[in-house]
Amino acid sequence: MVVCGVDEAGRGPLAGPVTAAAVILPDDFPNELLRDSKRLSEAQRERLVPVITAGASAWGVGWASHAEIDAVNILRASHLAMRRAVVSLTVVPDLAIVDGSALPGLGVPARAVVKADATVVSVMAASILAKVARDRWMRAYARIEPAYEFDRHKGYPTARHRTLLRRFGPSAIHRRSFSGCGLPAAVVEGPPSRNSELPG
Repeated sequence: MVVCGVDEAGRGPLAGPVTAAAVILPDDFPNELLRDSKRLSEAQRERLVPVITAGASAWGVGWASHAEIDAVNILRASHLAMRRAVVSLTVVPDLAIVDGSALPGLGVPARAVVKADATVVSVMAASILAKVARDRWMRAYARIEPAYEFDRHKGYPTARHRTLLRRFGPSAIHRRSFSGCGLPAAVVEGPPSRNSELPG
C-alpha cells in the first residue's frame, strides 16, 4: 500500500499563505532522522529538506493565499492547500494520513490522525517541507515590505509583529478576516512603500 503523509504550516499567523505538503516515503528511508517539525530548529529543518526530497518516492507542496484564507476561512484554506499538495504528487497514493482531526477532501482515501506529525514518519516529513517552504516564502516577501519584518516572525502574532501592525496598518498580505488585521494604521507615519510583485 502506498501511503502519503499530509500536513500544513501557517494556520496561526496573521499574514501570508497557508502551506501544505504531501510526502510518500520508501520503506528504506532513514526514519530516525525525522521528528515533528516543531521540535526542530530552523537550521535542522533546512538540512532535512534535501534529505526528504531526494529520498522520497514522491512529494508535493500546495498553497492557499491570504486572499483565499479571507474568502473561505483558515480551515477550508488549509484543506485546499492539502488537496493541492496531494494532487501535485507524481505517484497516486492508496491512502493519505492527515495530521489533525478534520478530514479534507483529497481525492484519495484518507484518514485523519491527531498528533500524526509526532508519530507518523511521512507526516513528519510533510510537516518539515511545509514549514520550510512557508518560512522561505515569508523571508522572500520581507524584501517587498521590509518594515513588517516578516523574515523574523514569519507572520506569527508575536508582540513585535503586533506592534508593527498597529504602527503601519495591514500589509498587502495580512489576513483581513483575522482579529486586528483589518484596522487602518494607528499613527501618522502611514504604511511603508509597497510593491505588488510577489516572490515566486
